[in-house]
Amino acid sequence: MDDFPDFMKHPANKIAVSSQATPGVEGYVFDGVGGNQMAFWTCRETAASAPHVHDYDEYFVVVQGCYTLIIDGRRIPVRAGEEYFIPKGVWHGGEPVAGTRTIHAFGGRRAERTRR
Repeated sequence: MDDFPDFMKHPANKIAVSSQATPGVEGYVFDGVGGNQMAFWTCRETAASAPHVHDYDEYFVVVQGCYTLIIDGRRIPVRAGEEYFIPKGVWHGGEPVAGTRTIHAFGGRRAERTRR
């Protein structure tokens, strides 16, 4: 597979561009009962994610491709099938290569949807 299934990409769940830290990505978000979120992102082009920080934990797994995480100047390649946990309060950014797909779980509200 080179893309998430269509049922995961319902237009009502599309993440607003203003909630994206990486240019050229397409994302969809789902909300949990406790205020947490899951997001599914596809990077259409090689790009750089702006450094940012959350006041909640983040966990992600790379489904396809490679996302090079950047924390404290360290470059940490996370490849397909690998996962990473980012504790709250840790500044991070990254560089996905074109075609990378990731699934993220956030311990809080991370993304807003596109307004229709």
